[in-house]
Amino acid sequence: MSVAQTYWAEHAWLPHVNGPVVEPDVLVEVGADGRFARVVPDSGPCPPGAVRLAGLMLPGQANSHSHAFHRALRGSVQVGSGTFWTWRDTMYRFAGALDPESYLELATAVYAEMALAGITCVGEFHYLHHAPGGARYTDPNAMGEALIEAAARAGVRITLLDTCYLSAGFGAELTKPQLRFGDGDAEAWAVRADALTARPHARIGAAIHSVRAVPAEQLGTVAHWAAMRKAPLHVHLSEQTAENDACLTAHGVTPTRLLHDHGVLGPRTSAVHATHLTGEDVKLLSDSSTVICMCPTTERDLADGIGPARELASAGCPVTLGSDSHAVIDPFEEARALELNERLRTRTRGHWTANALLRAGTEDGHASLGWPEAGRIEAGALADFTVLALDTVRTAGPSPRLGAETAVFAASAADVRQVVVGGRRIVADGEHTQVPDVAAALQRAISSQKVS
Repeated sequence: MSVAQTYWAEHAWLPHVNGPVVEPDVLVEVGADGRFARVVPDSGPCPPGAVRLAGLMLPGQANSHSHAFHRALRGSVQVGSGTFWTWRDTMYRFAGALDPESYLELATAVYAEMALAGITCVGEFHYLHHAPGGARYTDPNAMGEALIEAAARAGVRITLLDTCYLSAGFGAELTKPQLRFGDGDAEAWAVRADALTARPHARIGAAIHSVRAVPAEQLGTVAHWAAMRKAPLHVHLSEQTAENDACLTAHGVTPTRLLHDHGVLGPRTSAVHATHLTGEDVKLLSDSSTVICMCPTTERDLADGIGPARELASAGCPVTLGSDSHAVIDPFEEARALELNERLRTRTRGHWTANALLRAGTEDGHASLGWPEAGRIEAGALADFTVLALDTVRTAGPSPRLGAETAVFAASAADVRQVVVGGRRIVADGEHTQVPDVAAALQRAISSQKVS
């Protein structure tokens, strides 16, 4: 295999038979196919011609749950008080202002912000399908195509989780702001989703918005679509107790049981939030090896509660991380919050190791998005990685051997210096190489929205 680029990292978090370890002087060769060709720890000094990477090399972070347009709400939804449901009303107003062109501009800036934070792959939970009022664009997937193009412009990978969203609640018609989310029924959703095609940087998955948004008898249609394509399937689950109560009233079972009974759970399925679960729910999720996607910064921002992530992981569910509403975009904060939330809940420490939290945001996250060949720094894996500075006011001091602990419990997105996707640098020395002045791009995209 021809070598397209050689990197040399001061330190790198590498797989090991007894668990990942931080190794020094790591020589990394990337092939012309954008995969790691060779990874050599303790290689000696940086050789001539290699790109020297100061700091700690980590696999690229996977943001397993994103709603790109929610980034426009940052700040505005922090005024006053309210609930998840009042927050949702504000979100609908922002959703109503977007079209394919403005969504492309906004999502490009948002994905560039993710890249600056060390994220190399995003799972976009996409339900903003049609024009306001529900009219179809000439291309019914124009909004989804905008997201795929935005990821390309920002240099990151994307799994477009095309979302089925059919009702406002159990037996309730879509409200006016929700009309652009709906396809009529799951069969029509499947026809539209079939027209989406994968690209080298993009894969297509499916999502059920929630049990309140897809009638029970149509859940199986979405699950079957994903199963036939071996595609990821994601679903919001029990984020709010009101959803649980409504499901019990409508069907006499919890949302988790309803998903189980209609064949939705399984190892390719990710249950997002899973905040308010019964003991039986936990068993159904673990017995089916369903993945759990936690979004701690959003869950605390919306006052959702602290989900039983540790209990689910101990029962056998892989756990991943997402930034969801983008109250902040910082994968290290998401990982840290998973442990710190559990400390607050139990008043004890040490529920997750730093290695386990990094794995949630890398290897397990990529697998949940249908990229099992990413998330590790080893020969044959996709050459997607990020480099954290170890000499900032947050990270200076600890031994580099404690790089995993430093990354999870001290570092922030501001400490990311380099990001490489498929062997190509998209962030160099803390600056995006494809989107000049990401902050200005965000400002333009958000301020241009005419929100009623």
